Order: sequence, then structure tokens, then C-alpha cells
Amino acid sequence: MFNGKLIVFSAPSGSGKTTIVKHLLKQEALNLAFSISATSREKRGDEIEGKDYYFLSTENFKKHIKRSDFLEWEEVYRDNFYGTLKKEVERIWAMGKHVIFDIDVSGGLRIKKKFPEKTLAVFVKPPSIDELKIRLKKRQTESEDKINMRISKASAELATAPLFDCIIENEVLDNAKKEAYSKVLKFIESQKIK
Repeated sequence: MFNGKLIVFSAPSGSGKTTIVKHLLKQEALNLAFSISATSREKRGDEIEGKDYYFLSTENFKKHIKRSDFLEWEEVYRDNFYGTLKKEVERIWAMGKHVIFDIDVSGGLRIKKKFPEKTLAVFVKPPSIDELKIRLKKRQTESEDKINMRISKASAELATAPLFDCIIENEVLDNAKKEAYSKVLKFIESQKIK
């Protein structure tokens, strides 16, 4: 079986991790495939089932938890569950690719703890909390209350940054993309021997 690696990107909402992950997925040299998370939250905008997320009802999500179907899961906000199904990682490894995750901080650290040798855990840091708030408002996808909830959560998430293998500060997006590419490539290449 393919000895696939796990590349975890975590950050507070609005830090730019999704943009960086999408950039890395386009880099053929990295041989990455995106781990589609499961969530119990409602679809946003033009999100597509099975491409952006596996959308599950809260009840169905809880059934998967009871059956231990998740590699990791988290109740990120009240009744908003997110998680990684074990079969998703198996699907990607069966394709002969490395798995890249765009997940919350707790989930990212759980994967790192379960697979310390196979995982590169990257924390994407925004330049400041003020900049984070500006980015979240520009999205125009959430209410002021939701934005404030994400901002208050961001402070706690920022405190976990030192627990990750590396921190990429996303002040200039192009620089952050280059740094991310370099770190991921180095990790994949250094691990090939094992």
C-alpha cells in the first residue's frame, strides 16, 4: 500500500488557509488530494456535496461518532460538527496520493498526535485580529454575530500555534503560498526513505 503522508493546514477563520490549500492542490509535484471533511452545518453559497464537504444531519453525524467512523471530529460551534471520516483518508491513499487537510485547530492537532511521523501540521497565522475581522466581513457570508463568535474563538486558536510543526504568517498571500509549497515539498521528500 502507498505510504501516504498527511498535510494538515489549520488556522482561525479568515486567515487564508483555504486559499493556500487550493494553491497547493494545483502543484503536481506535491501529489496531493483534498480530504473532504464531514459537517453538520448548512451549505454556504455554492458549496457542493462531496466536493466541499459531506453534509450530514446532526443526527447522522452523531451516529458516525458512535461507530468510530471518524479519524477526528469536533463540535466547533454548538450543534456544528466537523470531522474527517477514516474512509476519506483511505480513499486518497488508495489513489496513491498524499492527503491535505483544511481543518480546525483541534482536529489538526488530533491528527498530528495520532500520526506524528506521517503528519506535517501547519498553522496559518493572520497578521492581526483586526485584519482577520476585515477579511471575515469582506466574505459577506456570515452575520455580525457569527463574525464576532469567530473572532473570539480566533484568540484561543492563535494560542495553539506553537503546538504545530510550523507557522506561516499570511500577510502577503503570494509569500505565504511560496513558503507553504516549500515546507510541504521538503516534508514529502524527506519522508520518502521511510
